Amino acid sequence: MPGQSGELKPINRTKLRLSLGKIYYTTKRYKLWYFGNVKFAKVQNITLQYNCFSHRTPLLRELREVDMHLQYNKIQNLKLAVKKLNGVVIYPGETLSYWERIGKPTKRKGYLEGMVLFCGNVKSGIGGGLCQLSNLIYWMTLHTPLTVVERYRHSFDVFPDSNRTQPFGSGATCVYNYRDLMIKNDTSQTFQLFFEVTEKNLIGCCKSDMSMNYHYEIYEKEHRMEREYWGGYSRHNELYRKVYDEQNNIIADEFVVENHTLMMYQPFIDLITEEKEIK
Repeated sequence: MPGQSGELKPINRTKLRLSLGKIYYTTKRYKLWYFGNVKFAKVQNITLQYNCFSHRTPLLRELREVDMHLQYNKIQNLKLAVKKLNGVVIYPGETLSYWERIGKPTKRKGYLEGMVLFCGNVKSGIGGGLCQLSNLIYWMTLHTPLTVVERYRHSFDVFPDSNRTQPFGSGATCVYNYRDLMIKNDTSQTFQLFFEVTEKNLIGCCKSDMSMNYHYEIYEKEHRMEREYWGGYSRHNELYRKVYDEQNNIIADEFVVENHTLMMYQPFIDLITEEKEIK
Protein backbone atom coordinates (compact mmCIF):
# COMPACT_ATOMS: atom_id res chain seq x y z
CA MET A 1 0.00 0.00 0.00
CA PRO A 2 1.37 3.49 -0.86
CA GLY A 3 2.42 5.42 2.19
CA GLN A 4 4.47 2.77 3.92
CA SER A 5 7.98 3.75 4.95
CA GLY A 6 10.28 4.21 1.95
CA GLU A 7 7.47 4.13 -0.65
CA LEU A 8 6.43 7.76 -0.93
CA LYS A 9 8.34 9.80 -3.48
CA PRO A 10 7.50 12.81 -5.72
CA ILE A 11 6.47 11.74 -9.23
CA ASN A 12 7.71 13.82 -12.14
CA ARG A 13 5.33 13.52 -15.10
CA THR A 14 5.82 15.08 -18.52
CA LYS A 15 3.59 17.94 -19.69
CA LEU A 16 2.15 15.63 -22.35
CA ARG A 17 1.27 13.00 -19.78
CA LEU A 18 -0.37 15.61 -17.57
CA SER A 19 -2.35 17.10 -20.47
CA LEU A 20 -3.61 13.75 -21.75
CA GLY A 21 -4.51 12.63 -18.24
CA LYS A 22 -6.48 15.82 -17.60
CA ILE A 23 -8.44 15.41 -20.85
CA TYR A 24 -9.25 11.78 -20.05
CA TYR A 25 -10.42 12.32 -16.48
CA THR A 26 -12.30 15.54 -17.31
CA THR A 27 -14.23 13.82 -20.10
CA LYS A 28 -14.99 10.86 -17.86
CA ARG A 29 -16.42 13.19 -15.21
CA TYR A 30 -18.66 15.01 -17.68
CA LYS A 31 -20.05 11.65 -18.81
CA LEU A 32 -20.91 10.83 -15.20
CA TRP A 33 -22.68 14.16 -14.72
CA TYR A 34 -24.74 14.06 -17.90
CA PHE A 35 -25.23 10.36 -18.59
CA GLY A 36 -24.54 8.58 -15.31
CA ASN A 37 -27.21 7.02 -13.14
CA VAL A 38 -26.75 9.52 -10.31
CA LYS A 39 -29.36 11.94 -9.00
CA PHE A 40 -27.55 15.11 -7.98
CA ALA A 41 -28.60 17.46 -5.21
CA LYS A 42 -29.80 20.94 -6.10
CA VAL A 43 -30.23 24.25 -4.29
CA GLN A 44 -33.77 24.60 -2.94
CA ASN A 45 -35.61 27.65 -1.66
CA ILE A 46 -36.42 26.05 1.69
CA THR A 47 -34.84 25.97 5.15
CA LEU A 48 -34.88 22.78 7.15
CA GLN A 49 -35.61 23.07 10.87
CA TYR A 50 -33.04 21.11 12.85
CA ASN A 51 -29.38 22.02 13.25
CA CYS A 52 -26.95 19.10 12.90
CA PHE A 53 -23.50 20.63 12.92
CA SER A 54 -21.76 23.93 12.22
CA HIS A 55 -18.13 24.93 11.83
CA ARG A 56 -16.04 27.92 10.83
CA THR A 57 -12.53 28.34 9.47
CA PRO A 58 -10.44 31.55 9.27
CA LEU A 59 -10.12 33.15 5.86
CA LEU A 60 -6.60 34.53 6.29
CA ARG A 61 -3.43 32.88 7.56
CA GLU A 62 0.09 34.24 7.71
CA LEU A 63 2.06 31.82 5.52
CA ARG A 64 5.68 32.09 4.63
CA GLU A 65 6.51 32.81 0.99
CA VAL A 66 2.84 33.20 0.06
CA ASP A 67 1.65 36.57 -1.23
CA MET A 68 -1.27 37.75 0.90
CA HIS A 69 -3.11 39.13 -2.12
CA LEU A 70 -3.74 35.54 -3.22
CA GLN A 71 -5.61 34.95 0.04
CA TYR A 72 -7.66 38.10 -0.41
CA ASN A 73 -8.52 36.92 -3.92
CA LYS A 74 -9.49 33.57 -2.39
CA ILE A 75 -12.19 35.33 -0.40
CA GLN A 76 -13.79 36.58 -3.62
CA ASN A 77 -13.57 33.07 -5.08
CA LEU A 78 -15.22 31.59 -2.02
CA LYS A 79 -18.06 34.11 -2.18
CA LEU A 80 -18.82 33.08 -5.76
CA ALA A 81 -18.67 29.36 -4.99
CA VAL A 82 -20.82 29.71 -1.88
CA LYS A 83 -23.60 31.26 -3.98
CA LYS A 84 -23.79 28.00 -5.95
CA LEU A 85 -23.86 25.77 -2.87
CA ASN A 86 -25.73 27.75 -0.24
CA GLY A 87 -29.03 26.05 0.54
CA VAL A 88 -28.31 22.84 -1.36
CA VAL A 89 -30.69 20.08 -0.25
CA ILE A 90 -29.63 16.43 -0.26
CA TYR A 91 -32.75 14.27 -0.29
CA PRO A 92 -32.57 10.53 0.47
CA GLY A 93 -30.81 8.80 -2.43
CA GLU A 94 -29.31 12.01 -3.80
CA THR A 95 -25.62 12.85 -4.17
CA LEU A 96 -23.94 16.21 -3.75
CA SER A 97 -21.11 16.77 -6.23
CA TYR A 98 -18.91 19.72 -5.29
CA TRP A 99 -17.92 20.59 -8.84
CA GLU A 100 -21.26 19.74 -10.43
CA ARG A 101 -22.83 22.42 -8.23
CA ILE A 102 -20.12 25.07 -8.54
CA GLY A 103 -19.18 24.65 -12.19
CA LYS A 104 -15.85 25.57 -13.71
CA PRO A 105 -14.26 28.60 -12.00
CA THR A 106 -13.32 31.01 -14.78
CA LYS A 107 -12.21 34.60 -15.08
CA ARG A 108 -15.39 35.42 -17.00
CA LYS A 109 -17.45 34.37 -13.98
CA GLY A 110 -15.47 36.71 -11.73
CA TYR A 111 -12.99 34.25 -10.22
CA LEU A 112 -9.56 35.65 -9.41
CA GLU A 113 -6.02 34.33 -9.16
CA GLY A 114 -5.71 32.47 -5.87
CA MET A 115 -3.30 30.04 -4.30
CA VAL A 116 -3.21 26.55 -5.82
CA LEU A 117 -0.95 23.60 -5.11
CA PHE A 118 0.54 21.76 -8.06
CA CYS A 119 2.88 18.80 -7.56
CA GLY A 120 3.88 20.16 -4.18
CA ASN A 121 4.53 23.71 -5.38
CA VAL A 122 2.57 26.82 -4.44
CA LYS A 123 1.31 28.60 -7.56
CA SER A 124 -1.42 31.03 -8.53
CA GLY A 125 -4.42 30.03 -10.59
CA ILE A 126 -7.94 31.17 -11.42
CA GLY A 127 -10.29 30.02 -8.67
CA GLY A 128 -7.46 29.21 -6.27
CA GLY A 129 -8.38 28.72 -2.63
CA LEU A 130 -11.62 26.79 -3.15
CA CYS A 131 -10.16 23.83 -1.27
CA GLN A 132 -11.06 25.68 1.91
CA LEU A 133 -14.72 25.16 1.04
CA SER A 134 -14.31 21.48 0.11
CA ASN A 135 -12.33 20.98 3.34
CA LEU A 136 -15.20 22.47 5.32
CA ILE A 137 -17.84 20.33 3.60
CA TYR A 138 -15.85 17.18 4.21
CA TRP A 139 -15.36 18.03 7.90
CA MET A 140 -19.06 18.80 8.30
CA THR A 141 -20.04 15.56 6.57
CA LEU A 142 -17.97 13.52 9.03
CA HIS A 143 -20.25 14.90 11.76
CA THR A 144 -23.42 13.61 10.07
CA PRO A 145 -24.70 10.20 8.89
CA LEU A 146 -24.11 11.24 5.26
CA THR A 147 -21.77 9.03 3.24
CA VAL A 148 -18.58 10.27 1.57
CA VAL A 149 -18.45 8.41 -1.76
CA GLU A 150 -15.55 10.34 -3.28
CA ARG A 151 -12.84 12.32 -1.56
CA TYR A 152 -9.18 13.00 -2.38
CA ARG A 153 -6.62 13.66 0.30
CA HIS A 154 -3.97 16.30 -0.18
CA SER A 155 -0.91 14.63 -1.72
CA PHE A 156 1.46 17.17 -0.15
CA ASP A 157 1.63 18.68 3.31
CA VAL A 158 2.87 22.12 2.27
CA PHE A 159 2.73 24.17 5.46
CA PRO A 160 3.57 23.29 9.08
CA ASP A 161 0.74 23.05 11.59
CA SER A 162 -0.07 26.53 12.81
CA ASN A 163 -2.98 26.89 15.21
CA ARG A 164 -4.42 23.65 13.83
CA THR A 165 -7.81 22.85 15.36
CA GLN A 166 -8.61 19.71 13.33
CA PRO A 167 -6.65 16.48 12.97
CA PHE A 168 -4.15 16.28 10.15
CA GLY A 169 -5.70 14.85 6.99
CA SER A 170 -9.26 15.95 7.73
CA GLY A 171 -9.64 17.95 4.52
CA ALA A 172 -10.50 17.22 0.89
CA THR A 173 -8.54 18.61 -2.04
CA CYS A 174 -10.35 19.60 -5.24
CA VAL A 175 -9.30 20.03 -8.88
CA TYR A 176 -11.93 20.85 -11.49
CA ASN A 177 -13.62 18.64 -12.38
CA TYR A 178 -12.19 15.18 -11.81
CA ARG A 179 -10.92 15.54 -8.24
CA ASP A 180 -14.35 15.97 -6.76
CA LEU A 181 -15.98 15.69 -3.37
CA MET A 182 -19.16 13.65 -3.56
CA ILE A 183 -21.54 13.11 -0.63
CA LYS A 184 -24.48 10.70 -0.79
CA ASN A 185 -27.53 10.60 1.42
CA ASP A 186 -28.13 6.93 2.23
CA THR A 187 -30.46 7.78 5.12
CA SER A 188 -34.19 8.43 5.36
CA GLN A 189 -33.54 12.03 6.48
CA THR A 190 -33.17 15.11 4.31
CA PHE A 191 -30.13 17.34 4.80
CA GLN A 192 -29.33 20.89 3.77
CA LEU A 193 -26.08 22.86 3.75
CA PHE A 194 -25.71 26.57 4.33
CA PHE A 195 -22.58 28.70 3.95
CA GLU A 196 -21.53 32.25 4.69
CA VAL A 197 -18.37 34.23 4.04
CA THR A 198 -17.97 36.82 6.79
CA GLU A 199 -15.21 39.35 7.31
CA LYS A 200 -12.96 36.81 9.03
CA ASN A 201 -14.42 33.33 8.56
CA LEU A 202 -15.93 30.82 6.20
CA ILE A 203 -18.93 29.38 8.04
CA GLY A 204 -20.85 26.21 7.28
CA CYS A 205 -24.00 24.77 8.81
CA CYS A 206 -25.78 21.47 8.20
CA LYS A 207 -29.52 21.18 8.87
CA SER A 208 -32.01 18.32 8.68
CA ASP A 209 -35.73 17.72 8.62
CA MET A 210 -35.41 15.60 11.78
CA SER A 211 -33.55 16.09 15.02
CA MET A 212 -30.22 14.32 15.34
CA ASN A 213 -30.11 11.40 17.79
CA TYR A 214 -26.34 11.14 17.55
CA HIS A 215 -23.26 13.32 17.65
CA TYR A 216 -19.75 12.60 16.50
CA GLU A 217 -16.13 13.06 17.52
CA ILE A 218 -13.32 12.82 14.95
CA TYR A 219 -9.89 11.85 16.22
CA GLU A 220 -6.61 10.48 14.86
CA LYS A 221 -4.45 7.43 15.52
CA GLU A 222 -1.01 6.31 14.40
CA HIS A 223 0.19 9.81 13.59
CA ARG A 224 3.84 9.81 12.54
CA MET A 225 6.40 11.65 10.42
CA GLU A 226 9.03 9.58 8.62
CA ARG A 227 12.29 10.23 6.83
CA GLU A 228 12.12 8.69 3.35
CA TYR A 229 15.06 6.93 1.70
CA TRP A 230 15.39 9.66 -0.95
CA GLY A 231 15.86 12.37 1.67
CA GLY A 232 12.41 13.89 2.11
CA TYR A 233 9.78 13.44 4.80
CA SER A 234 6.31 11.91 4.80
CA ARG A 235 3.40 12.20 7.18
CA HIS A 236 0.81 9.57 8.05
CA ASN A 237 -2.23 9.02 10.23
CA GLU A 238 -5.60 7.33 10.50
CA LEU A 239 -8.86 9.11 11.27
CA TYR A 240 -11.58 7.52 13.37
CA ARG A 241 -15.04 8.60 14.44
CA LYS A 242 -16.79 8.02 17.75
CA VAL A 243 -20.58 8.06 17.61
CA TYR A 244 -22.46 9.11 20.75
CA ASP A 245 -26.15 8.78 21.55
CA GLU A 246 -28.29 11.43 23.24
CA GLN A 247 -27.10 10.27 26.67
CA ASN A 248 -23.49 10.74 25.53
CA ASN A 249 -22.81 7.00 25.46
CA ILE A 250 -20.39 5.73 22.81
CA ILE A 251 -22.31 3.42 20.50
CA ALA A 252 -19.72 3.09 17.72
CA ASP A 253 -16.05 3.74 17.03
CA GLU A 254 -15.54 3.77 13.26
CA PHE A 255 -12.56 3.89 10.95
CA VAL A 256 -12.83 6.87 8.57
CA VAL A 257 -9.75 7.16 6.37
CA GLU A 258 -6.00 6.63 6.17
CA ASN A 259 -3.79 9.55 5.09
CA HIS A 260 -0.31 9.53 3.55
CA THR A 261 1.34 12.71 2.26
CA LEU A 262 4.72 14.06 1.30
CA MET A 263 5.94 16.90 3.50
CA MET A 264 7.25 19.97 1.73
CA TYR A 265 9.03 21.23 4.85
CA GLN A 266 11.36 19.74 7.42
CA PRO A 267 9.34 18.69 10.47
CA PHE A 268 9.96 20.19 13.89
CA ILE A 269 12.52 22.77 12.68
CA ASP A 270 10.18 24.55 10.26
CA LEU A 271 7.26 24.18 12.65
CA ILE A 272 9.10 26.16 15.33
CA THR A 273 10.14 28.81 12.80
CA GLU A 274 6.59 29.16 11.47
CA GLU A 275 5.12 29.67 14.94
CA LYS A 276 7.71 32.32 15.81
CA GLU A 277 6.94 34.27 12.62
CA ILE A 278 3.21 34.25 13.28
CA LYS A 279 3.70 35.48 16.86
